[in-house]
Amino acid sequence: MTAETIDILTLPGDGIGPEITAATLAVMRAAAGERLAITEMAIGEASLAAEGSTLPDAVVEAIPRAHGIILGPVAHYSYPAGQPNPSAALRTGFNLYANVRPCRSRPGLSVLRDPMDLIIVRENTEGFYADRSMHMGPGEFMPDPDSAFSIRKITAPAVRRVARAACEIAMTRGRRLTAVHKANVLKLTDGLFLREVRAVAADYPDLILDEVIVDAAAALLIRDPGRFDVMVTTNMFGDILSDEASELSGSLGLGGSINAGDDICVAQAQHGSAPDIAGQGVANPTSLILSAAMLLDWLGRRRADGTLCDAAARIEAAVDAVLADPARRTRDLGGPLGTTDFAAAVVGELA
Repeated sequence: MTAETIDILTLPGDGIGPEITAATLAVMRAAAGERLAITEMAIGEASLAAEGSTLPDAVVEAIPRAHGIILGPVAHYSYPAGQPNPSAALRTGFNLYANVRPCRSRPGLSVLRDPMDLIIVRENTEGFYADRSMHMGPGEFMPDPDSAFSIRKITAPAVRRVARAACEIAMTRGRRLTAVHKANVLKLTDGLFLREVRAVAADYPDLILDEVIVDAAAALLIRDPGRFDVMVTTNMFGDILSDEASELSGSLGLGGSINAGDDICVAQAQHGSAPDIAGQGVANPTSLILSAAMLLDWLGRRRADGTLCDAAARIEAAVDAVLADPARRTRDLGGPLGTTDFAAAVVGELA
């Protein structure tokens, strides 16, 4: 029986996005071969110049038809007023409520005394991100020139779904889940967050749940990273802590990430578009490569397709093998390789 073709929609984005997307696709093709059917569509600055929108309607319509999406970095800070941030629009528009970010120490690259191996599951659709907290309007306002207000939204349904995603991940690992919060100050919003996480965790009697205040969690990631296995937290706390953890474990450029909902998954690098090095061929594609591996694993688990899960594992092992050799690292990690050569080295490990 012929294996199902997997339709991957690529949205290369801005800055270094096209370069690291091309590198990622080379690795995916080496790992998954003829199974992948790749379609590319423009977003961000490219589609703004061509079509007048940073997120054209045709892209939005194509997303649910694809099996998986590769999203390159976007330079949304530079977009004209009124133009959407594709990353935020996809997360909220398609209910990609779980931002899953593994952070694992890399030998010779981590700055930690003790190794780190954890996953941060970040709520992705509301919280302190004011652009995601309102049905209409931006969620921020200025009643006078010297006062600015921002609305934080925490809802029980959003917490329950991300908490369940985190519990499911924790049950495949060490069965330990840490809820990160600031309920000592944000008594209502983080109080609601904790209430719902506790309620969901109660459905998993073999799961150990603990609760840590966010500033203590930031310190413990440095002093005692083994304290954590799976962490679940709100949007901004998760964004900050996952960046900290990735940098401590080796580099922000090594952090894989997926945005997952019930039916759609988007692979996205943790870092930004780095316009200062765009077009120079020196960007590190590791983050997006590992994100693509996570996407293949997500697809494989949903479809009970062991070949996709195997491709994901092989990509991660190949990246590990290349990073273990200082002579095959990218320049940001002290090595000599550029984007294309690094991807070729990973492909070589997959051969």
